Amino acid sequence: MTELWETENELRAQGIAPVCGVDEAGRGPLAGPVCAAAVILPPDLHLDGLNDSKKISAKKRDALYDIITREAVSYGIAFASVEEIERENILRAALMAMERAIGQLSVTPALALIDGNHGEGITVPYRCIVGGDGKCACIAAASILAKVTRDRYMCEQAEKYPEYGFAQHKGYGTRQHYEALRRCGPCPLHRPSFLKKMH
Repeated sequence: MTELWETENELRAQGIAPVCGVDEAGRGPLAGPVCAAAVILPPDLHLDGLNDSKKISAKKRDALYDIITREAVSYGIAFASVEEIERENILRAALMAMERAIGQLSVTPALALIDGNHGEGITVPYRCIVGGDGKCACIAAASILAKVTRDRYMCEQAEKYPEYGFAQHKGYGTRQHYEALRRCGPCPLHRPSFLKKMH
């Protein structure tokens, strides 16, 4: 748990604060928007079980989501739409969502720690950390907010488009999802450029 705080602690010791973690969810699915979150955590906040959102259960993510949103110094959550994904490309859309999430923070971060290896278009000073959601507490927290928010959005959309099973797969390319696409064709939530590979 303490190693998750190493990067933030080192930066704070250098006088670089506050630091926000930034991550996105939903780059891979065939449907739905991409969601990003930016989080500034108070120093050494103890979050039991904090890790990359993909490595913890949905129930644990929901519990951590509530703690993070309650305890964070500030956080922002933003989407980039299917239309933006199609117009720009998925990477640029994810970065747009990240920039929007950072823009919602009530405090301007001295540095944004971004999961991955791209930060083009981010207007605050930033550092990219590959695999950051498993290395930095604030990025892990951002990954949880982004994933939970996007999953909840896809569950809401499942009521609007029940034939696709979005509540189960959240728009990812599962067998059930491909079968529904073959049966019903795409809906407005689908990303046309992502369906070109479909056999």
